[in-house]
Amino acid sequence: LVLRSRLFVDSRVAAMEESGDVIAAGAGHIIAELGEPAAARKSPEEVTVFKSLGQAVEDVMAAHLAYTRAKAAGKGLTVSI
Repeated sequence: LVLRSRLFVDSRVAAMEESGDVIAAGAGHIIAELGEPAAARKSPEEVTVFKSLGQAVEDVMAAHLAYTRAKAAGKGLTVSI
């Protein structure tokens, strides 16, 4: 799949150190990292793959989004530690 797709990663460095399928395809196969501009697909048949390697910043942003949405909806519970 990686070899026949447009490959996007959260980190080129991490992908080339931690992801066997990306390493096998080669760094030149990576189209872009998150946050970098990239061209649109050339055809509807073209496959796009995002290879996430679990960067901590993604976890922080997901937690922040969950927290702010829960707070806005009046959900959740404050716990003293």
